[in-house]
Order: sequence, then structure tokens, then C-alpha cells
Amino acid sequence: MVGGTLQIAGLLVGGIGMIGTFAVTGMPQWRVSAFIENNIIVFETIWEGLWMHCVRQANIRMQCKVYDSVLALSPDLQASRGLMCAGSVLSFLAFMVAIIGMKCMPCTQSSWQAKGYIILVAGLLFILSGVVELIPVCWVANTIISDFYNPVVDVAQKRELGEALYLGWVAAFCLIAAGAIFWCFCCCCVKTRSYRYSTPNQYPSHSQHLHRKTEISYSKSQYV
Repeated sequence: MVGGTLQIAGLLVGGIGMIGTFAVTGMPQWRVSAFIENNIIVFETIWEGLWMHCVRQANIRMQCKVYDSVLALSPDLQASRGLMCAGSVLSFLAFMVAIIGMKCMPCTQSSWQAKGYIILVAGLLFILSGVVELIPVCWVANTIISDFYNPVVDVAQKRELGEALYLGWVAAFCLIAAGAIFWCFCCCCVKTRSYRYSTPNQYPSHSQHLHRKTEISYSKSQYV
């Protein structure tokens, strides 16, 4: 009962993290224009993402343009594009492996070991995808904060943390949490199996008791 609950909870949390990873990869709100000092252009907001940059005017009209070349991106966004794609693939693969492991629920004793290995692989993939997603999100956030407080950088070029970064942290946390849940499930299965195998049979069975009676009566008849 506890194992099934852990599996369902891990699959739900991992699914939320996977969907969040897909959303973060496609969202343009990685870098948002900062309104500081003389750069107070309230009617225009600039968004910079991994695939496109958008200009939103007065909350009415928004124009987006895909980057003409990868070289047009900054080094952190170039690396983030590849890492986020890798994180998306890993999270989807982990989700599918977890589903395959859960479908093996009515297993025999021999296939329980295979089920544990499948769930363990799913947990490792979830944790790996969460770590891979954390790297670009933290990297871009660190670059934005460093440029914001750098007096050499022009005010018009300074940016703030976008919504995609906050969502990326939440999605990465969900993926790592899902991996931890599946690890806990595997640990519970191992402890349960070891407890079953290590528990001795304290009371003899009925057949053993009859066998002992037969041997005693047979020895008595030989003695007589």
C-alpha cells in the first residue's frame, strides 16, 4: 500500500516537473527589461528567451522574432539551449520508464527485482534531469544579477529575472523530488524483501509434525 502511494506520488510530481521543463524551454521570459534610472519605458517590455525575443507594447501588442543565428545569443543562453533540450529529453524518458515500472505492479517474486531496477533507473533519470535543468537556470540568473550590479554595463542593456527562471527552479525541484521518492520506494522494497527472507519459521508445520510422529512410531516398532 505504501509502495503504491509512493509510486503514484513520484509519477505525479515527476509529471509536473516534466511539463514545467517543457514550458521553461519554450518560454521567452528568461530575461526581462529592467526599468531603472532613466530607462523608464513603461509602455514597452522586452523579453529574451532561448529561441526568440519579444517586444510587448502597452500590454496590447506583442511582436516576437526568432533568433537568426545561434551565434547571436550570449554564451550563457547558447549553453542553456542545449542543456534545456537535454533536460527535457531526460525528464520525458524518466517519466516513460516510471510508467513502465508501474505497469509491472502485478509481478511474481522473480520479476519484483526487475521492477525495482526499473523504478531505480527512473529515479536516477529524474534526478539527473533536475540537475541538468538547474545548471542553465542558475547560470543565466547569475549572469543577470552580475550585469545588473555591474557599473560598466549600460543601463539599457541591464535585465531582470524573468518568469521562466522561477518556473525552472520549481520544475527542477519537482524532478529531483520525484527521483528521491522513487529511491525511497526502492529502499522500502529492499527492506521488506530482506525482512521476509530473514524471518525464521518459529513453529514447525503440520506436515513436519506428522513426519516426526511417524518416525517415532516406526522406531518403537523396530525396537519391539
